[in-house]
Amino acid sequence: MTEITYHLAHLIERVARAAEHSGRAASSVTIIAVSKQQPSAAIAAVHRGGLDHFGESYVQEALPKIAALSGAPIAWHFVGKLQANKSRQVAEAFDWVHTVDRLKIAERLNEQRNAFAAPLNVLIQVNQGGEEQKGGVQPELVAELARAIERLPRLKLRGLMTLPPQSGTPAHWFERLAELRARLERDGIALDSLSMGMSADFEQAIAAGATHVRIGTAIFGSRA
Repeated sequence: MTEITYHLAHLIERVARAAEHSGRAASSVTIIAVSKQQPSAAIAAVHRGGLDHFGESYVQEALPKIAALSGAPIAWHFVGKLQANKSRQVAEAFDWVHTVDRLKIAERLNEQRNAFAAPLNVLIQVNQGGEEQKGGVQPELVAELARAIERLPRLKLRGLMTLPPQSGTPAHWFERLAELRARLERDGIALDSLSMGMSADFEQAIAAGATHVRIGTAIFGSRA
């Protein structure tokens, strides 16, 4: 676990430098440790190293880890493609969902969220390049979906998420997502979060205004 601890300390320093370079406080950027394919012990080590936010992509893999670490003050983020038949488990076990891209999924999450739990934080995944292999709603349809989600009482719309297309530079797509958020806010849709940037490009994302960066390899090392 010493290698993970070293990687984590280096990453936290890089995030702080990137935020400072952009005139922002390091605390304005939340590092989400993407812990898919990682054991609970590795997650616990990263948590002890200072991170409280963890991202998982596969429901069946995540649930045992969430149960094993239930005593720790961890916020769990679902960052994978969300299938309708898994929505109940996500609504019950997670604190954030980054990949809402259609109203049907949002309505299911709303119906299945425990009425006594805090509202589920959700982000709309935006498919900026129209790539069929990726989830996400087209940019021109985001406002309509956002307004529909705002009416669902057990969800709290927080912002936008993207996976940058292969064409162009990541910085170009990060800046476009930030511009889309600004337009939506001018139209009266309150958004406080931009989830963008991973291990290879998070510094560019922070420069463009990312509030959440999803980091796996830079913390845990390359996956098998």
